[in-house]
Amino acid sequence: MPERSWSHQFIVMLESLRMGTTFSQGRRYARSGQVRSVTISTSIVTALVVDDDGETYRARIGVKAFTAADWARIERALAGEAIHAAKLLAGHLPDDLDTILAGFGLSLFPQSLSEIVLDCSCPGWQKPCRHLTAACYVLAEEFDADPFGILAWRGRGRDELLESLRAHRVSALGHIAGSTHPASLSEEHKSTGFGTFWQSGPRLSAPDPAVPGSVHRGDAILEQLDPLPLTAGRFDVTDLLRGAYHTFTDSNLGLPDHRAGR
Repeated sequence: MPERSWSHQFIVMLESLRMGTTFSQGRRYARSGQVRSVTISTSIVTALVVDDDGETYRARIGVKAFTAADWARIERALAGEAIHAAKLLAGHLPDDLDTILAGFGLSLFPQSLSEIVLDCSCPGWQKPCRHLTAACYVLAEEFDADPFGILAWRGRGRDELLESLRAHRVSALGHIAGSTHPASLSEEHKSTGFGTFWQSGPRLSAPDPAVPGSVHRGDAILEQLDPLPLTAGRFDVTDLLRGAYHTFTDSNLGLPDHRAGR
C-alpha cells in the first residue's frame, strides 16, 4: 500500500489562492532544481532559491508551533494506543493523526493563508512570489519523504517525540505492573489463595549424601549416546568430552575423581 501524501492538503490550500502564473513558475523552479536547500525548524522553513537571473533568494515559510501543553496532550493520546506508538517508532505517522489533532482543536497543516507567514528576500511585492511557491512544492516533497518534518515544523522533533512516547509507555507499563504487585492484593484475593501465587514454595532439600562405596560418573550420559564420528586432530571427540564431563562434575559436586589411575 503506497504511503499517504501528507502534504496534499497543504498544496491544495496554497493553490486555492488562484495565483496560476506564480504557481506555475514555482513548479518549474522546483522541478528544475532551483531550490538549492530546505531547512525545517520549529515554526520556520527556510529555502534558498536561485532565480532565472542567477540571484539566490531566501524564502521563509512560518507557521505557529503547537504549545507545550498541546504537545503533552498529543503525546498522551499517541502513547495511549499501542498501534500509534508502534507506527511512530517504525518511522510512520498514524493515518488518523488528523483526527487525533482535530479532537484538540488543532490541525497538522495550516488551513488558510492567514495561518502562515510568507517572506522572501527578493524585491518583488507579491507574496507568495515564485520563490516561495517553489519552496512550498519542494517542502511538500520533503514532508512526503519524511512526515516527521511536519511535526518538527509544528514544534516537536523526531527524537524528542519518540523519547516522550517511550517514557509514557514505560510509565503506563509500570503503573499496570504496580497495580498487580503482591502488596496491592486485597485480603479477599489472599484468602482465596490467589495471593499465594506470588509466594515462594518450600525450599528444595539438600541431595542425599553419597552411599559409601558408590561411584559417581559425570560421563555416564556419553554411554547412552551413539559414538560421535568426530575427531579433533588425533583425538576422538568423545574422549575429550569424557574428560570435560569428569572435570566439570567433580569440581561442582566436590566429589573425588574416580577415573582410573587417579
